[in-house]
Amino acid sequence: MIELEQVTKRFGNVTAVNGLSLDVKAGELFAFLGPNGAGKTTTIKMIVGLLRPDSGKIRVCGHDMRDEDIEAKSKIGYIPDQPYLYERLTGREFLEFVGKMYGLARARLQERIETLGKLFEFQEYMDELCGNYSHGMRQRVVISSALLHDPEVIVVDEPMVGLDPKGARLIKSVFREKVREGVTIFMSTHTLAVAEEAADRIGILHHGTLLAVGSVEDILAMGESPGARLEEAFLLLTTGESDGGVEPTSLR
Repeated sequence: MIELEQVTKRFGNVTAVNGLSLDVKAGELFAFLGPNGAGKTTTIKMIVGLLRPDSGKIRVCGHDMRDEDIEAKSKIGYIPDQPYLYERLTGREFLEFVGKMYGLARARLQERIETLGKLFEFQEYMDELCGNYSHGMRQRVVISSALLHDPEVIVVDEPMVGLDPKGARLIKSVFREKVREGVTIFMSTHTLAVAEEAADRIGILHHGTLLAVGSVEDILAMGESPGARLEEAFLLLTTGESDGGVEPTSLR
């Protein structure tokens, strides 16, 4: 569903993403991890078509993002790390605006708005201006907007930012249900516990290079001790140090 083939992106003399190849299957929740500045958001912006790679290919649902970008984008629901809304639109007006861009019929659009409003528990705030929403409420509306057209691929950057525990649990539940329906989810997050709990596979990016990719069990096995948590394996891969500060020769 998401294919990256030797994708490279540079900004001046800085290589943000370096020869990245990755294949994310249908019905998979793929967690994309890495330290700040690793190239995760740059990768996400290329997948959704906000940036173009300097070299390499990106395909979404079989559509090349360079030559068939409209077709590819129609399959994607994108949830950015900051929930930008139009301050002078109500939540309902914002969702109607997004739905019309995707070409949803009016009756179907209204049905989806009501369904998502109930699911994410903001129906009573639907007709308030977005400028009055809390960060968590904004996040719920933005996530709803990404799901309006029933996308085959959901690309999400830090989905739990600003959500209370109840909201975070709801989002995880919705994502797992979407995966059961065959939807592909590509999720970048700094919350390692969420990745460990929810992901089918994990990729770890550092300095624009993919250091490791595999199942949660595969990545956990890279830790120094039996029963290691994801944090330990992550630190070993990205810094060469575990919680105890020991550099592992096997991962150099």
